[in-house]
Amino acid sequence: MHSLDFTAAPSSDDTAGSDAPLTFDVIIAGCGPTGAMLAAELRLHDVRVLVLEKETEPASFVRIVGLHIRSIELMAMRGLLERILERGRRRPAGAYFAAIDKPAPEGLDSAYAYLLGIPQPVIVRLLEEHAIDLGAQVRHGCAVVGVEQDDDGVTVELAGGERLRSRYLVGCDGGRSTVRKLLGVAFPGEPSRNETLMGEMEAAAPREEIAAKMTELRETDRRFSLTPAGVGVYRVVVPAPGVSDRTAPPTLEDFRRQLRIVAGTDFGVHSPRWLSRFGDATRVAERYRVGRVLLAGDAAHVHPPIGGQGLNLGVQDAVNLGWKLAAQVRGWAPETLLDTYHAERHPVAEDVLDNTRAQMELLSTGAGPRAVRRLLTELMDFEEVNRHLIEKISAIGIRYDFGDGPDLLGRRMPDLDLKQGHLYGLLHRGRGLLLDRTERLTVGGWSDRVDHLADPTAALDAPCVLLRPDGHVAWLGDDQRDLDDHLSRWFGSPTD
Repeated sequence: MHSLDFTAAPSSDDTAGSDAPLTFDVIIAGCGPTGAMLAAELRLHDVRVLVLEKETEPASFVRIVGLHIRSIELMAMRGLLERILERGRRRPAGAYFAAIDKPAPEGLDSAYAYLLGIPQPVIVRLLEEHAIDLGAQVRHGCAVVGVEQDDDGVTVELAGGERLRSRYLVGCDGGRSTVRKLLGVAFPGEPSRNETLMGEMEAAAPREEIAAKMTELRETDRRFSLTPAGVGVYRVVVPAPGVSDRTAPPTLEDFRRQLRIVAGTDFGVHSPRWLSRFGDATRVAERYRVGRVLLAGDAAHVHPPIGGQGLNLGVQDAVNLGWKLAAQVRGWAPETLLDTYHAERHPVAEDVLDNTRAQMELLSTGAGPRAVRRLLTELMDFEEVNRHLIEKISAIGIRYDFGDGPDLLGRRMPDLDLKQGHLYGLLHRGRGLLLDRTERLTVGGWSDRVDHLADPTAALDAPCVLLRPDGHVAWLGDDQRDLDDHLSRWFGSPTD
């Protein structure tokens, strides 16, 4: 366990309601991308954080995941992008929706309009290191088996019998979330009906033969692929009907058998680097919060990986939740602020589930789905259709419901060029920000939570813009009294 000196003020009721001392403000179950990102977000606000990860070692397989535009923007907002770019590979934006091969439309409203492929263990390690650098404690080999909460905090029981106490608990412990099950939160949706095998392995068949068979099969089955991943090495994705025990990794013989069924040959695959399987379950938690316990990432929602949205959805959950939970811990949160986490993120997850359902249908081999796919392929030649689908998959089209107002209200702000550099460079500390073109406004008694930049040259479609720590626009205008009302709405009472 890492030791450090916490700067957050301890709760006045550190032992209330339990025989275990209230050592932490927040315990996070699960140190995947969501849990690690959330821990870092909380530490930006001096929240005392412990992350519990049940696995003792990183995953043995090296699955490549893709960071979409919005997640890349969030990494830039927190000063993480450069170190992630060093370990990732950029790919053009496009062909996101059901793998329909269309390039991104011109002028996507982002300075980061690309896909970043990166090995999942690498992004997990980078985010965990980031959280630890900020002061989070991370303990591996610690499985949560019990949760009890009262008016003052949460008691977490570990597999070895140890009991820990915190003010809040967040379950980021995956699709089979123990925390969610212990809470009794319903997880409605559809169970897995089919699975897909994915892995990297060598193939003895000539490259030309593999390419020709790929071209032939992809005309009728878009779920199948053999993609070069090195000299003589291929990333293999092959559908497998039915559902097996997903706790057991597939074998090379499983791949050979399914390849023979789908392609008529197993291409002489051998020497696997890693093998995995995933199902097509599609579910979302009925509630993201029960008292002092919250859910994020795959613990809150699962869906097929088509479109590569899963990791991104979880990281974006973490950035939405982090500052709100920190505000609750630090004592300045408006009464309903923490409830906006479910209100904002649950509809986003429902939309992702719907678009993955649609994409899975478009990948089906039946005549009807293939006809719809051909029609949608034609429609995507219209820029508005293509743009809508790419903004949906990459999450830059999200608009939270903050009430009536201009279209920009509730949307994320792109990385503007300002007189003090790029906008996202001003958001590294996870604070709110007032961009003031009038040079007349002030954040007054909220200056401990909100920064103020007077810049008459800023390329804004409004006199002034108030940004939340997650980069979404909370207010537009030029009236100080109206600004104060919105500062109170999002950042609580002023300190003077």
